[in-house]
Formats: sequence, C-alpha cells, structure tokens
Amino acid sequence: MRLNSLSILNYKNIREAELVFSPKINCFIGNNGMGKTNVLDAIYFLSFCKSHSNSIDSQNILHNAEFALIQGKYKIGEAIEEIYCGMKPRLKKQFKRNKKEYERLSDHIGLLPLVLVSPDDSVLISEGSDERRKFIDGVISQFNKNYLNQLLQYNNALKQRNALLKIETQVEESLFEIWEDQMAMYGSYIFEQRKQFIDEFVPVFQHFYAYISNGNEKITLNYQSQHQEHDIKARMASTRNRDRMLGYSTQGIHKDELEMMLDGYPIKRVGSQGQNKTYLISLKLAQFDFLKRTHNLSPLLLLDDIFDKLDSDRVKKIVELVSGETFGQIFITDTNREHLDLILQQLGQESSIFTVNNGEISM
Repeated sequence: MRLNSLSILNYKNIREAELVFSPKINCFIGNNGMGKTNVLDAIYFLSFCKSHSNSIDSQNILHNAEFALIQGKYKIGEAIEEIYCGMKPRLKKQFKRNKKEYERLSDHIGLLPLVLVSPDDSVLISEGSDERRKFIDGVISQFNKNYLNQLLQYNNALKQRNALLKIETQVEESLFEIWEDQMAMYGSYIFEQRKQFIDEFVPVFQHFYAYISNGNEKITLNYQSQHQEHDIKARMASTRNRDRMLGYSTQGIHKDELEMMLDGYPIKRVGSQGQNKTYLISLKLAQFDFLKRTHNLSPLLLLDDIFDKLDSDRVKKIVELVSGETFGQIFITDTNREHLDLILQQLGQESSIFTVNNGEISM
C-alpha cells in the first residue's frame, strides 16, 4: 500500500499543504513544535478516523478557522483509493471513500493499515495495563471487526453493571445476572482472541528486540487474565457486595494484565531509556509484521522522532530493519538534518525531504 499524495487544510497548525510522496522514504525535518508530528497525525487520522494525540475533533481545527480538511490518495494493489475527511466545529465529521460517505466510521477501520511509532508510546510502560490493553485491542481490531463489536458489547454490559452497583437501594440479583451473563459471554471471546494474538505476537516481538539489541537482553510480554484462573460468572456473583462498596466491577477482561518484562523484571522498574525505547519500537515493528501478514499488504510506517536516546548501534540496527524488503512506505520526522542525512545514507533508498517551519511545509 502507498500514500501517493496528501492535502491538508486548517489541520492543527498547518494552514495549507499539498504533498506528493516518495513510494519509499519521506522525511520531515524541523525544530520541535513546528508541525512535523502534525503531518504524521493527519496521515494517522485518515486511517483511524481520529487524531492520535487529541480525540476531540474540534480541537484539531486550526485556531479561528471554520473547518479542517484532510484528503489522501492511496494505491492499494492496482486500485486507487481517495479518502476524505472534513470537520467543522459542533458538527459531525464527514468521512468519504471515493466520494461516498461512510454510514459507520467502523466500516473504514482496517482499510488503510498503519503503524505509528511515537514518543507517546512511553505510556505503555509508564501508565500500566489500561494503555497496554488499548494497544492490543487496537491491533486486533484492525484485522478482526467482530472483535471490536464484541468489545463494544462487553463495555456496554460493564457500564450497566457498574450503574447497578451505584444504586443505593436494594437491587434484584436477577438484574446483575443479566449483565454478568453478557460480560462473561463477550469476555470469553475477547480473552480467547487476546490469548491467541499474544501467543503469535510475542515470538516476533522478541525476534525484533534481539536483533536491535544484539541479543544482549531477554524480554517478554506476559498476558494474565481472570478468565484463566476462575469461573468468571461465579467470581462476579461472589464479589457483588464488595463491588457495591467500591462502586465498580473488579472482575472481568477489563482487568486483564500485560506484564512488560526485561531480564525477568518489570521493565518499568529496571529498564534504561534506551532499553525502554527499544522495547517499544520492537512492539511496533512486531505490530507491523502482524498486520502485514493479516492484511496481505504493507502498512504505512510512521516513525516520529524515534532515534533520540538510542545509541548508534541500535539506530543502525533499526535502519537496517526498515530498509529491508519487509517494509514499504515510511514517513520519518527528525530535528537534526545531519543525523537524518546519515540515516538516509544507510537506507540507500529513494527519498523525499520536506522542511516544516511554523506549519508551512516545503521541499
């Protein structure tokens, strides 16, 4: 898959841009805060119908502008796909594929597979299991739309049970049973899909980490779920009184844990900045590999300021990986032109370089 061109109007700090891309390497150079990441975010928006950094659409419109527009022309196999998004304050955004508007935005997810590696990924280590579950669920949802539907159904049942827990008067047990049955049913499906994904994903993830680190460290990602350990319906019934006191549900797949380990210890506790970044980049490269196999085409790879805090050996290994035949079109941001030129020299592939200054983009 390839993004041939991108049009941006009033998106974040980018007033207007018409960009034509190289089929392989595209680089955006500029100081921090100039808008490099906003270009990548516009590309991300066309894949996921939302910003990576701000989920409130109206806040992504340029200040004092009446609307924002993002439009991309893609080549998928032999087909040309034109994807359009228009946003206005206080109105529902428009999303169109080849000038036909989607009835549901969820129908679009998965058409344009994309992997973004960004400094924001650090929350996967620092913020704990909520962010890790979102990451895993996001990957699975890109190739399994039924998974997304089951997840939405589970979250609705969880919301309803939590509402019952907050009622101060006596609630019939049968009302709890209705939502607990649904949580158990949808949760079992989600658990099985997560477990199957992790079993396939971890060896690829470990392979990338070993390559980048020269095999100097051992890492893993451990999946722990209450569905492995208990009859979840019985657990929910037995914890109702405790959950009433707490005001929320303590049992279910929303409590699943994903332990990030380095040499047998939590990486959050023992990992250096370089090790943490290598771990996160390896996660995303494994995500790329998984999506490529499930979609049977190469996702777009967006690398946002990823080389900071990595030693030269690890940078070289990452460059060797992404320059291989496995990876297709790549978008890179960097603040250091000399550093970027060295990277491009190692890549040895066709490239386009764009300079970004206060939202204005030039070649």
